[in-house]
Amino acid sequence: MDSPAGTTAASPRLVEAAREMLNAQWRSEGYTMPNAQTYPWQWLWDSCFHALCWTALGDERGLVEIENLFACQTSSGFVPHMTYHPDPPASTAYWGRTGSSTITQPPMYGHALAALARSGLHASPQLLESARRGLGFLFEDRRRSECGLIELCHPWESGCDDSARWDSALAGGWSRDRWRKHKTHLLASVEIDSEGGAVANPQFRVASIGFNALVAFNGLELAELINDDGLRRQALDLSDRISNRWSEHGRTWIDDGDLADRSGSVPTADAHFALLVEQQRHISTTALADLIDDNYFGGACGPAGIRREHPTADLETYWRGPAWPQMTYLFWLAATQLGDSEAANSLAAALVRGAEVSGFGEYWHPDTGAGGGARPQSWAAISIVPGLLPDVARPAHLV
Repeated sequence: MDSPAGTTAASPRLVEAAREMLNAQWRSEGYTMPNAQTYPWQWLWDSCFHALCWTALGDERGLVEIENLFACQTSSGFVPHMTYHPDPPASTAYWGRTGSSTITQPPMYGHALAALARSGLHASPQLLESARRGLGFLFEDRRRSECGLIELCHPWESGCDDSARWDSALAGGWSRDRWRKHKTHLLASVEIDSEGGAVANPQFRVASIGFNALVAFNGLELAELINDDGLRRQALDLSDRISNRWSEHGRTWIDDGDLADRSGSVPTADAHFALLVEQQRHISTTALADLIDDNYFGGACGPAGIRREHPTADLETYWRGPAWPQMTYLFWLAATQLGDSEAANSLAAALVRGAEVSGFGEYWHPDTGAGGGARPQSWAAISIVPGLLPDVARPAHLV
């Protein structure tokens, strides 16, 4: 496939390295292990990014991987964030549910299915219905915040589990060890329905802008694919509510819930997922410019995970400031949708650079590309997608 006009493509060497990594981490059960030692199970949003990578390589395993995400979906539509395909009983001791976890993760399957369809790889009606029910669960069955956003049931659901946005939930100040213990403690207060799906957590009433933006965006993507006006209305309504959380003074969108007046306004990069659905152009222009500005988030290897001048910023510590490949991809997607080719090219180039320097790291330093976390991490193969899937990004859904 040809690269989109102006898009910085990955080198043939990086493309082949991505292919080798994904092949090495493919399981016969039908999914890609994020990392064989650290992450051997199937993770929800990881697999959606893997699906895009497989499709960029001309391999239909991406659709197989998405299908397997729904193996433990409940009748209410809940989709777990982890599925234990090789050893279903292994989940029971930790989650109290055989085969999967009891919490979810950003529903990136709406975008993945739409992008695959635009590339000529079409899902079955049954898979599309599973995806619709998964998003329906979030829109309809999850407790809402006072301003109408969807609440998390645990920091892990956001994907950004050590984000400085949650710091006020930990009395006495943040430390990695204390927060790790508190995350385990918060599992005990998750309220689940009769089938084992998380519906609320009274001890963590947080409506994350980043999570809500990804729900709205994936809702719009899927609604367009299956022509579902009801889903489209829900996604547009959520987009409106997200836009109302923008702070001109703070130059970020502010979470709702118990932490809103405290750490819920920390300028983390994940709040900029709102760019995928933001309807007000002046907000989008400001926020996108900040992502590539070296004085704010910008880095040679991708945007930092938190604005650089913030006192909690640590560019080497898990979810406290490094660049993440899946985040940079989503920012590239937003820039492309908004028609800002300069920003899109900058982000695509940074994504490729970070993947190359880090050796497909789970995350990396935004300036040097020094890898952190698990390596190789399969979602870092997303670095090849901007140059290989010309239709993965569409013009903005909103006027």
